[in-house]
Amino acid sequence: MKETKKQGGLNAEIQSRIGHQLRAMYDDVVRQGVPDRFVELIRKLDVPEANPHLGTAGDKNDGGE
Repeated sequence: MKETKKQGGLNAEIQSRIGHQLRAMYDDVVRQGVPDRFVELIRKLDVPEANPHLGTAGDKNDGGE
């Protein structure tokens, strides 16, 4: 006689509950927004500044000097 193995995992109801709880948690995180200090850091990264090693801001050395 062959035994049928019960597959592991979660049933659909449990998966659905977990999904709802994760969405609620992540929605709360998204609503909090980005902290001001991160916004300021991102702004600073977006502004090109002169880099003495590159010559001018944003120029890339293509090796053809």
